[in-house]
Amino acid sequence: MATTIDLTQNHFELFGLPKSFAVDAARLDRRYLELQREVHPDRFATAPDSEKRLSMQRTTLLNEAYRILKSPLSRARYLVELAGLDAGMETNTAMPAAFLAEQMEWREALEEAADPSALDGLEQRLSKELKSRYAAIEAEFDRHDNVAAVSSLRQLMFLERLREDIAEARERMET
Repeated sequence: MATTIDLTQNHFELFGLPKSFAVDAARLDRRYLELQREVHPDRFATAPDSEKRLSMQRTTLLNEAYRILKSPLSRARYLVELAGLDAGMETNTAMPAAFLAEQMEWREALEEAADPSALDGLEQRLSKELKSRYAAIEAEFDRHDNVAAVSSLRQLMFLERLREDIAEARERMET
């Protein structure tokens, strides 16, 4: 069975999308479903073992590529990797002082949140901040300003972690 999935393609090529931070989500979803039908292991149940293995490899690649492109944070990280840059996530802990001060304020507000309505307010503020920062990183990628994009990516990772922490705090309040 011939397939359009080439294991050497980058994720954008796999889905026939331009290599850009902005992704047409509906197009991504449609193409994912098309490719999923094409390579799903069930279609290869009676095929030789080599074709079954290839189907599994293609399915794994497809699922991973879809997961990465679907998430703005993962997509930004992937674009940085494609540009051949190291975001220094594990080794570079330096951040702008203003951003660190802002993080301290966010964390204090989270610690002081005594009820779900306080978390709601915090979540709304954070959503606005994330929307603004995702717009900024999109512009940086569009300008091919990868150095700025790497810095923005690192900051977005902190903010997304804060979003997870807010969700965990909400869960603790509800139990």
